[in-house]
This record gives sequence, structure tokens and C-alpha cells, in this order.
Amino acid sequence: MNEPQVAEPVVGRRAGSAFGTAREQGRATLVGYLPAGFPTVAEAIEGCRVLVDSGVDVIEIGLPYSDPVMDGPVIQRAAERALANGFRVADVFRTAEAVAAAGVPALVMTYWNPIERYGVSAFARDLAAAGGAGLITPDLTPEEAGDWIAAAEQHDLDRVFLVAPSSTAQRIATTTAVCRGFVYAASVMGVTGAREQTGQAAPALVERVRRATTVPVGVGLGVSTGGQAAEVAGYADGVIVGSALVRCLLDEPDPAAARRRLGALATELAEGVRKR
Repeated sequence: MNEPQVAEPVVGRRAGSAFGTAREQGRATLVGYLPAGFPTVAEAIEGCRVLVDSGVDVIEIGLPYSDPVMDGPVIQRAAERALANGFRVADVFRTAEAVAAAGVPALVMTYWNPIERYGVSAFARDLAAAGGAGLITPDLTPEEAGDWIAAAEQHDLDRVFLVAPSSTAQRIATTTAVCRGFVYAASVMGVTGAREQTGQAAPALVERVRRATTVPVGVGLGVSTGGQAAEVAGYADGVIVGSALVRCLLDEPDPAAARRRLGALATELAEGVRKR
């Protein structure tokens, strides 16, 4: 009997490889977020390519949702525009495919309801087929994630869950036990958004997470400058930036100018995580 053919892995498939490469270089990993379909599908893909070209190591692709209870105003406005412009879930796979082809991991950041509507197994199948690395699921708890964990195992996808400063030691242990790729440490309580200062609880949270797991820890929710990126890179394995990048596209009506602004900020952030 002939052995089954194993497909060649897609370049940039897994987030852990990006964290490993950054660690070998003695620096933190830079994770950048942009919503799919904003302001259009094509322009979102171009924005992701700008991030890659500017030194971002992992791309979070947001799945626009009509009830983004945890998102700040910047990401909410971007999601609303994407939905108004006809965004469909299939556009996430197109975006992930483009990011993976550019050579970096593509993680989809999404609320759980759209995945349930699409079908957990079907979404995992289609994301893997597009070369996506996995999912970041901010409103899904490990106790409710059985179907997703099984589908992720079947399709070799990363599972990124969130911990917060309020998380107990038991909650951190439970959450990190099912994470693969990295653990997302929310540095501040409340909705997302760029801030003048990163959360003061973040270093202690990272230390608590590291006592529970060897999976890399990325810190997000608040980073907006190269200086802040350097600060977070001093104690975390990854620096996650969302609203500040989205604002570059939201505030600038000219697409070419928006991409230049996006590239300039991404370059500043990439330099920040590379400071020794």
C-alpha cells in the first residue's frame, strides 16, 4: 500500500517558529493586528504586506464582528467600515493566504460566535488550507473550547487564549495548558486601545504566566510607540500592537499615504523590539 502524501508546510505557518527565531536573535517578537476587509479586502491585504515588509513577525488578522464588546473605538470603527463594505468570512482566508505567502504566520483574532456560525471544523479546515497559523480567541474559555481544541489538533493550528491581571493562578494554569503558539497576556483591564502608558500589571502577569508554562508570552492592549514596544520587549516574549496600527489607516483617507504612515509606525515598533 502506498504511503499517503504529506503536503509541504506553508511558509510562515506556525507562530512558534517566529517566536523561536526572535529568541535566537535575542529580542522579542512583534505581533501586529489589522482587520480583514478594512477599508477593503485588497487594501487590508496590502496593509498586512506593509507590516511584513516593515519588520512585523506575526500578523493578527481581525475578523470584523457586529458586536465587538471587547474592542476599543478605533477597532470598532474599522470593523464597522469593513462590514459596511461587504466583508465576508471568506475574506479572512484570502487575507491569511496572502500573509502566509509573504512568509510570516497569520493568526485570526476573532470572537467565538462567527466561528460557531461557520462551523468549527469547517473553519479550522479552511484556515489551514489557506496557510493560517491558528486562532486568537478572546472570549472563549478553555472549558468551552473542546470542539476548537480538537479541530486545531486535527489541522495543526495554534490556539492562543487570553489571561489578564485578574486571572488567578489556577486560571492561568488552566489557560496556558491549552495554549499553543503563545499566551496572550492582556496588560490592562477593559477594552482594547492604544494608551500613553502600558499597563503596570503587565510585568507581574508575565512572571506569573512563566511560572505556569514554557509557551511564549505576548503582551498586548496598549502599546502604541517604539518606546513602549522596547519597554514591553524587556520583559515579555512578544509585543502585540493593534489600535495604533489600525488608526494609521482609519485617520488617513488617501490609501497611499495611509500605507506610508502604517509602514513608518511598524518600522518604529520593529526597531523598538530590537533594541538591546
